[in-house]
Amino acid sequence: MPHVSAEPTGFAFPCEYAIKAMGLAEPGFELLVLDIVRQHCPTASRDSLMVKASRNGKYVSVTVLIEAHSHDQLNAIYKDLTAHEKVLMRL
Repeated sequence: MPHVSAEPTGFAFPCEYAIKAMGLAEPGFELLVLDIVRQHCPTASRDSLMVKASRNGKYVSVTVLIEAHSHDQLNAIYKDLTAHEKVLMRL
């Protein structure tokens, strides 16, 4: 009988994974995103942070590169990002 994985196909954990959130270009937004991600991935650091402003500078996208360990971990990160009023979109 073949081994049945608890994780859906397409991911092999642990793996490198990019968490992205977008919001208004306000002071501290990138640290807010990093703090939310750190609640579920304490090893996330400023060194793993990439910030890109929109063409008109009104919005900013923040990408945090993490070592993901499970779909549950990713779901929890996205849930917390979605729940925060300053996060307009998460990818």
